[in-house]
Amino acid sequence: MATCSLVSWVQIFCFSSLLFRGIFSVVHMPVLLWSTDRSLQGLGSTLHEGHIIFEHELHMLLRHTLSQDSRNLVVFLQDTLSVNDFTRYAESSGNETPFLNVQELLKVSSSSLVLPAVDSQAVHHLTEYLQKTLNFPLVNVDGPETSHLMVNASKPNLYVIRLQPTKREDEPATLKALMENDKIIGRITKDLQQQGVQSLMIYTARQPSKVPVQFNVVGHSGRQLMSAEVQDTSLYAPVYALNGSQPCILFYATNFSLITNNSALIDLTNLTFGSHKVDTSTSECLPTNATLSLQYTNPADGIQHLEIRFVMTNRFYAGSARNWSTLDSVEIVQDYGNSAKYNVSIISSPVEYSFHCQLVGTRSPYGASLIPLNNDVKTWEVVISDFQIQAFSVQNITFSYASDCASFFSPGIWMGLVTSLVLLLILTYGIHMIVHLTTNSRFDNPKDPRLSVPETE
Repeated sequence: MATCSLVSWVQIFCFSSLLFRGIFSVVHMPVLLWSTDRSLQGLGSTLHEGHIIFEHELHMLLRHTLSQDSRNLVVFLQDTLSVNDFTRYAESSGNETPFLNVQELLKVSSSSLVLPAVDSQAVHHLTEYLQKTLNFPLVNVDGPETSHLMVNASKPNLYVIRLQPTKREDEPATLKALMENDKIIGRITKDLQQQGVQSLMIYTARQPSKVPVQFNVVGHSGRQLMSAEVQDTSLYAPVYALNGSQPCILFYATNFSLITNNSALIDLTNLTFGSHKVDTSTSECLPTNATLSLQYTNPADGIQHLEIRFVMTNRFYAGSARNWSTLDSVEIVQDYGNSAKYNVSIISSPVEYSFHCQLVGTRSPYGASLIPLNNDVKTWEVVISDFQIQAFSVQNITFSYASDCASFFSPGIWMGLVTSLVLLLILTYGIHMIVHLTTNSRFDNPKDPRLSVPETE
């Protein structure tokens, strides 16, 4: 038994060591992007907080942005950088802020994207990927030579700006180095803007930095720079279908994208909500069922016609004694051919309400998943962020109160409850054992005869 117990503990220890080594061996750095156009708009809405972006995910995010071949790309490459640099030195104020220019550029640019955690391998091969994808001439520039940087606006180029090393001997030296690099970034970006050069800027590093943890920060959230990533949710108005002259179906999303089997990204957000290049005339609105039909003409290369249907029903449920609106299925039809059909999970709400979910798509971790119903779904991947839809009880072009897909008892709450229950049981058992402790009724005295206790007692 002792040998078996020892082997079990050794196995558990080895498994835990491998698990923790796998978790903490992932090295990641932040990647900050800003552009003179709106190509980065909505790309960050599909990211989960705390998620580490690996190489294929970074390439997928950049693929749509890199299709804009008329812009220069400028990569500011620092030796070391981490999110902790922003949080650690956030208490600096005024002109002493080491990221003053970067923070301002993220706010005033037409679009920006902050990726707090990107795998080091993805960052290491980023320049190679950009040059291979765009086939731009590569221009390497060292930090001291940035004042003589000449940009040819007649043709796009890929500039890699190697910023000055950040000497992390002490806090003043680190602050000074970060401020100098921030001034270089601000100067180059403003020079390009004054010349009218369309450009995409990327700020990252070769390796993550090690920043001492500060526990006495008071009055700061530690995420001031990251707040520039928040997108304006009022950028678009919801798209709607008409029943005569009255809106009968409302649909809204901050990111509405499809990914084909060859990993080509089809961003339908602007076509649907921005430029309104979508046809909803074939939608149907009936008291018991409704179908929102979104039709696009030439939405991407190789696709002449694309139709996406959201099929919803209005049913009475005796258990709740009320009518509920349910999204039953989603269909994708390409060039009037075969349709990819998905069943939908947990998208329902009282008929008087709208339905909202942070993430809806074909991936399993999403709040509401699209479940494949036929073989044609293998060619598509759906990503919808801030999904909101209402097909019944629509008044004007305003959503009713939203029923969210997030349940009250999230996995974190369940884990906390189960852990608390286990600890409570252990505490109860310990108190029970302490209460029932007993002492001997008799004790030996060395000066008295030896105490003998008969076996009958």
